[in-house]
Amino acid sequence: PGYPEGVTGPVMMEDLKAQAERFGTDVRWGIITEVDFSKRPFIAHADDGTLLEANAVIIATGATAKYLGLESETAFKGRGVSACATCDGFFYKGMDVAVVGGGDTAAEEASYLAGLCNKVYMIVRKPYLRASKAMQKRVEETPNIEILYEHETREIVGNEDGVEGAVLWNKKENKEVRIDIKGFFTAIGHEPQSAIFKDY
Repeated sequence: PGYPEGVTGPVMMEDLKAQAERFGTDVRWGIITEVDFSKRPFIAHADDGTLLEANAVIIATGATAKYLGLESETAFKGRGVSACATCDGFFYKGMDVAVVGGGDTAAEEASYLAGLCNKVYMIVRKPYLRASKAMQKRVEETPNIEILYEHETREIVGNEDGVEGAVLWNKKENKEVRIDIKGFFTAIGHEPQSAIFKDY
């Protein structure tokens, strides 16, 4: 809204900053490393040693995507492993990919990728999807999405060029299976980036 010709993120951020400054906002650049919430006014510690006093603090530190924690997952991050289908899906146009998760986010990502990729595997730990009924219906009715219920990822395999497959454990049949994929997307939630406030 308000940008009939479109706008880039950095330009929009500058516009927001200019609007805030118009109303007297004191804008400072830096990294807050700690905030003392034990008494008012609150004291925010910046990385350059500056102390800022504030009667209110808005915490907008964002969140980080959760990963499975596999060594092979870390090794292939940025070379086939991603937590953002809309960011990286285009790189896998016409290829086979996998999405881990059974909630709405995983269903959304799988649906998006199904429009770009040859085949999308959904790797789901449980024997059912946690996604809303509408999202379940969407993925179940998409012909190039295959839902692998009761499967867990054991390892992501590949070479210096990137991901070539994933080794899964079929819990229902107690056996190992391999799928051939070029992209591996995690959609198992996010963690807030609020560690610096953990003591308060």
